Amino acid sequence: MKFTFKDFRRFEKQIILKKISISGQKKIKNSRILIVGMGGLGCPLLTYLASSGVCNIGIVDHDRVELSNLNRQIIFNSLDIGKFKVTQAKAKIKKIYKDIKIKTFKEKISNKNIKSILKNYDIICDGTDNFNTRYLINDECKKNKKILISAAISQFDGQLFKFNFKKKGSCFRCFMPLMPEQENNCGSEGIFSPLAGIMGSLQANEVVKTLLNFKEDLNNNLIVFNSINISLRKVKINSNPLCRNKCKK
Repeated sequence: MKFTFKDFRRFEKQIILKKISISGQKKIKNSRILIVGMGGLGCPLLTYLASSGVCNIGIVDHDRVELSNLNRQIIFNSLDIGKFKVTQAKAKIKKIYKDIKIKTFKEKISNKNIKSILKNYDIICDGTDNFNTRYLINDECKKNKKILISAAISQFDGQLFKFNFKKKGSCFRCFMPLMPEQENNCGSEGIFSPLAGIMGSLQANEVVKTLLNFKEDLNNNLIVFNSINISLRKVKINSNPLCRNKCKK
């Protein structure tokens, strides 16, 4: 896509950073990012990717906005209740950045549609809240050598993963080979509202870093964040012999 003077004016505060400059901003503009889940993570993630200059974004979610979403899903307001999340999110972001192209997928990710949904995107961002979908996205990204940046939140704790399947290394199944017997999500566990914004922003931060090829790479690592202690811990995820994807170092 052509980089215009209008683009320069919009993103000049980012362009003046030596690590970004005009060449980096062009990389951001020409990227293709998919966000799966327009919940507490997907809302700040989409907002900051668009604000950073990503021009081609896909968003996937089959849910409608509910009153209980509004404490952490910051794109939406009370007028959006009952309407599809992807439709409302697209409309809100287009008001911020009208040149952006947002493709909406008003459906639930499944074995039947995941290949067609993911195929046109460079980086896949997982913000879903159930293990079945997280395993499914992980396996499809691994199979097709995509970059996966995944986040999860529960109560006061957040997690952030990155797996670059263009390279050898681990995957989400290496971290968790077997699906937990009990499925915990925000409905049963609860969510500290600011935590969703923090982790969604960290996810956007990692996407933009990846687009710019920063050396400080989170690949094959897990970030654990606690919002009470404001503590952050980085954990290396090694290949696991129990992983059914047979990941190699």
